Amino acid sequence: MEKLFKLKQNGTTVRTEIVAGLTTFMTMAYIIALNPNLLTNFDTGSALWNGVFMATCIASFVGMLCMAFMANKPFAMAPGMGLNSFFAVVVSNIAALTGMSYTESFQSALVIILIEGVVFVVLSVLNVREKIVSAIPLGVRLGIAPGIGLMLMNIGLGSNVGVYASGNNFATPFYVMRDFFGALTPSVIRDNMGPEYSTMVLTVVTMFIGLFVIIILAHKNVKGSVLIGMLAASVVYWAGEAIFLNVNPFASLKSASFMPPFQDMASTTLFKFNFRGFLDVGLFTVITLVITFCMIDMFDTIGTLVGTASRAGMIDKKGNMPNMKEALLSDAIGTVAGACTGTSTVTTFVESAAGVEAGGRTGLTALTTGILFLACIFIAPIAALIPAAATSAALIYVGILMVGGLRNINFDDMSQVVPVALMLIAMPISGSIGHGIGIALIAYTVIKVFTGKTKDISVLTYVISALFLVKFFLAV
Repeated sequence: MEKLFKLKQNGTTVRTEIVAGLTTFMTMAYIIALNPNLLTNFDTGSALWNGVFMATCIASFVGMLCMAFMANKPFAMAPGMGLNSFFAVVVSNIAALTGMSYTESFQSALVIILIEGVVFVVLSVLNVREKIVSAIPLGVRLGIAPGIGLMLMNIGLGSNVGVYASGNNFATPFYVMRDFFGALTPSVIRDNMGPEYSTMVLTVVTMFIGLFVIIILAHKNVKGSVLIGMLAASVVYWAGEAIFLNVNPFASLKSASFMPPFQDMASTTLFKFNFRGFLDVGLFTVITLVITFCMIDMFDTIGTLVGTASRAGMIDKKGNMPNMKEALLSDAIGTVAGACTGTSTVTTFVESAAGVEAGGRTGLTALTTGILFLACIFIAPIAALIPAAATSAALIYVGILMVGGLRNINFDDMSQVVPVALMLIAMPISGSIGHGIGIALIAYTVIKVFTGKTKDISVLTYVISALFLVKFFLAV
């Protein structure tokens, strides 16, 4: 282990890395079931759903295996949120445009992901993606971590623990903090939420218990505080379900199947590229879709790597991370693996920050998380037992810590403050790290140009800013 991952050099141990890997896994295990749900329109139990489920586990493992042994970094990968939703929309549009079945359209859209992955492999090998990272101004790079922190807090306090109401007038999700404050006027909220009201209260209580357990243990320098806090929150939630909601939290295990659906993946997604259907979409549309997927994935990955590495102290004074090329190449290989097995773009997950906060510093963390993902083809029903509220506690805590990176920003320099401030707002609102970086780069370029400091801007920064302008205004 020492020779493979250089544990002593990175100030860590095997135990710390394994705990960190388990922590990361628990914060992002939701993607194992959520990704096939999104990509198949919640057609659970179908052959396509089973194929995407298998692809999610296998492609994530491949990406993290590369991250572990090529880059020796603690970052975890899986089919990216946002990108998978966009992919599902593309599949539906292809079906409407061509008249093909959803499965055939899905297989056509996988060609787009394959092209994206191959393009990224080439760009990574040629160091183009690494140069793009260097083109992002230092001030903007320093602001990425706090932006991700706000995004994590938004996920933890919002969409990650959404509770759906059953009443006809409340078809949209109630998010935890809005529900919590709404609970102060129960005549308005309780009557309309029905039985979901009790679930909401349990969710809020669980989340805050988990959060404060993590904070207290971290203050006492307890190893694995994030993981322990998540486990404590899970126990509270399970007990609450059993005592107050009269629900058996483990009931799903009775009818759960632990046999991996290899046959379903082989018949629906494994190397099932529909090139004919792909060409029927139209050349211009295909090019637009490939460029869109590339830009979103490019800057989401770059932002996650830079932001998380910054929090872990893995960057130098110039804001650069060692082995960035290998990390980006791992991401690209993961995307190719995802296309071949049957899922949308595989990207570096922002939840990796939880493992980093738990002490993860080497590829052993990524390898641990990857092995757990692969094991989920056998134990997915068990992983699904972790409540969203427990995950939220970890995400909020890590988000708070990452916001602390704002202290590195020069608040006397408006060319730093304005782009970072816009990025802090854009990331959680848009749900995209890439969009936040794009707005920050445009703001930085405009300020520098109109203050007569054009020499501070590299040619590549101009190009990237222009590309984002085109993307935003053409809405592609």
